Amino acid sequence: MTGLSTILIVVGLFLVGGIVSFVKQKMPASLIVLLSIGAGMCLVAGVLRLEVWN
Repeated sequence: MTGLSTILIVVGLFLVGGIVSFVKQKMPASLIVLLSIGAGMCLVAGVLRLEVWN
């Protein structure tokens, strides 16, 4: 299922862009950390589902 992998990677990259804008706007650190965890989880899940490693 490469479609789901692509969606997860795109969402992860979108969240990374949100992190960058939140840092520039001096948003609360807890919000940035939460967004970072979400972005990391999406990117890792997307890459693992690509089944490149198998």
